[in-house]
Amino acid sequence: MLNLLKVALAFATAVLIVGTGTVAGLFWHFSHGLPDHKQLADYQPAITSRLYAADGRLLAEYAREKRVYVPVAAMPKRVLEAFVAAEDQRFFSHPGIDVIGVLRAMVANVANPGKRPEGASGLTQQVAKNFLLSNQATLSRKIREAILAFRIEETYSKERILELYLNEIYLGSGNYGVAQAALNYFDRSLGELSLSEIAYLAALPKAPNRYNIVRNEKEAYARRDYVLNRMAEDGYITSAEAQAAKAEKLQYRRRSNTETAAADFFAEEVRRNLLAAYGEKGLYDSGLTVSTTLDPSMQAVADTALRDGLITYDRRHGWRGAYAKIPDMNLWEEEFARIAQRRPLLGPSSWQLAVVSKVEAQSVQIVGLPGDGEGTVPFAEMTWARPTLKDQNVGAPPRGPRDVVAVGDVIVVEKVEKPAGQNAKPYPPRTYALRQVPNVEGGVVIMDTQTGRVLAMSGGWAYGRSQFNRAVQAARQPGSAFKPFVYLAAMDSGFSPASIVLDAPFVYDPGYGQPLWTPKNYGGDMLGPTTVRRGLELSRNLMTVRMAQQVGMKKVVEVAKEFGVTDSMGAYLPMALGAGETTLLRMTMAYAMLANGALEITPSLVDRVQDRDGRTIYRHEPRTCRGCGEATGSKPVPPELIDGRKPFHDPASVYQVVSMMQGVTVRGTAGRLAALGRPIAGKTGTTNDAHDNWFLGSTPDITVGIYIGFDEPRTLGSQETGGGNAVPIYEAIAKEVFKGKPPTPFRVPPGLRMVKFTYEGGTIDEVFKPGTEPGSEGYQASPLDGSAPYSAIDPTAGPQQAGGARRPGLSGTGETY
Repeated sequence: MLNLLKVALAFATAVLIVGTGTVAGLFWHFSHGLPDHKQLADYQPAITSRLYAADGRLLAEYAREKRVYVPVAAMPKRVLEAFVAAEDQRFFSHPGIDVIGVLRAMVANVANPGKRPEGASGLTQQVAKNFLLSNQATLSRKIREAILAFRIEETYSKERILELYLNEIYLGSGNYGVAQAALNYFDRSLGELSLSEIAYLAALPKAPNRYNIVRNEKEAYARRDYVLNRMAEDGYITSAEAQAAKAEKLQYRRRSNTETAAADFFAEEVRRNLLAAYGEKGLYDSGLTVSTTLDPSMQAVADTALRDGLITYDRRHGWRGAYAKIPDMNLWEEEFARIAQRRPLLGPSSWQLAVVSKVEAQSVQIVGLPGDGEGTVPFAEMTWARPTLKDQNVGAPPRGPRDVVAVGDVIVVEKVEKPAGQNAKPYPPRTYALRQVPNVEGGVVIMDTQTGRVLAMSGGWAYGRSQFNRAVQAARQPGSAFKPFVYLAAMDSGFSPASIVLDAPFVYDPGYGQPLWTPKNYGGDMLGPTTVRRGLELSRNLMTVRMAQQVGMKKVVEVAKEFGVTDSMGAYLPMALGAGETTLLRMTMAYAMLANGALEITPSLVDRVQDRDGRTIYRHEPRTCRGCGEATGSKPVPPELIDGRKPFHDPASVYQVVSMMQGVTVRGTAGRLAALGRPIAGKTGTTNDAHDNWFLGSTPDITVGIYIGFDEPRTLGSQETGGGNAVPIYEAIAKEVFKGKPPTPFRVPPGLRMVKFTYEGGTIDEVFKPGTEPGSEGYQASPLDGSAPYSAIDPTAGPQQAGGARRPGLSGTGETY
């Protein structure tokens, strides 16, 4: 018997040694190459980056995983208890693996071979799996998971492990972490959740989709009740509390709409800039807080003004036909539903799709409208619909509704109450007007003149139709909008606004066998000897190229580069008329620097970027603040912004151009803006064959740039100009932006001489550099193109011809190419 006992003991010892060796071997084998669990000390979960408008409204969110990170110390105790009770009963006592739980799961799986195997991963093991390993369901992964769980428990406190778990766990519907789930399931913070809601969240990790309260209510309640029972069994809550929580009906509440700002083109441009600066991980994982420059009220004004301007232009060029057609009216409802779903309407919210059901002599009956479903379009609301012809020409006006639509046409309509006109009689109820989604595009940029902050940006008719941003991505010729930089080069070279330049035929031989270049003024007229000021006000091409030839295109190119109009530009004479390409954002920046006296700015859509910890990692502010953040004494001094920038160009020459540009908006191609009653330095622009229309206008505070054209360049129409299309958009913006604000004059640099002149039926203060004003030797300029010297202009007389002959003041307007 003793020998048998010795043999048994020896066998047991051998088994123990072999088993221990085997376990040690397995441990060594699976420990090899494990990820470093110490990296969890620097865990930074992927959280949402948010963009905010200047008034604090949410603009956009960017994330791969929707998550709000909350430290465990800030989490309610019951949240921790609920997840521990549901997922790992002995979490606070086991060393990383719940051995009892593992054995129980093994017994249950053996006893129920047909059922889905039970898992036995505790919270620590789930942390190891979620952070350091894959989801591959293999024995190898489970062993590695167990080893890491032991290491994690040795390194971190139970609270830290819970913090990692509760912020990382996926809880369905795109929600990561308990805080995000609380917001999106119940529209509450963690501290506002009821016991029933906490138990429901703790029920989700096992199978988030299966226990979704919206799709599987019965199973969701069953799982919630299970969690409540577990909490009661473990002593976290009383039986009475559990019963009360079970009786509570869960109210799924979609997260309430945070007050947001609408600026899709602006937000996308910010996203592109952030992506370039911080990369995908920085933008989508790092939880950046981005304070943008967006002024939502200005953005709304810009969007509306651009949209109205595009509609006005589009209506003027006729009707392109129905939105869609339904061949069989017996099946119109089904077909109309498919059309509406397949081709969503892109326009103002008041625009709707409808189907023409009957065409009468003076009206059209329509169906398919929301609510009552039927309506009438009187012929008076479709008389604009002349057929569109080649090159944006239009055909004869329609004589009746049959010339415009037919039964089965799907059209765009808008409800109207009365015809245009103050004394018009109201329409009957359910009266609609014919509308058309424009095919022309455009862009608007509103910029702070002094800092370059982009306050608003509209990149086209609708972001849903095209994400192409015409404000920053469309490279187009600026046409006459480029001329101020030619005139600036001329001011640098000794010209003054009162200098006389010949507005007469011009022929340029480019050489190398190329044909002669013979530019023309818009309209083909010529004014003869004309002041430089009047030349810019009326945008005279022939005067511009004469000046560019005399001062030299190299100097013009230098000025254009200095103001950021372009990075590369050929020194060819046609470039003086805006033949090079640039963008609306660049042109707006260049005009802003003219208006601020040549102080350098960088267009910025972002004021500040903060990381997840609130540290500022980027700030756009060219000025410094004296007294900001300093301790105040008995007599506190208000903080003061100090602008240390120096002009990069001669302020005197710049102001001379700005002064002439103010004349453009009073007596020139943008003369309709004179009614606004404030100093505006602006310039219109129209390119060859009227492919593009521009207007850029500046006050000392705000610079607005506007562009209109087709995405695939073609003519806008032979009579379409920047003055006719872009200026009204600026006017609409200015009326809203400047409402209630007093006019602000442009700052005059010291040393300039202001001389009163009788000019175009009024009196102006003409601007001269010292030594060039009337009566000085510098007032007589050198000959241009062999003509007579510029004449001194009698301050009491109107503009004169060279040689002293009196010439009548000019009148009228003339946009140029």
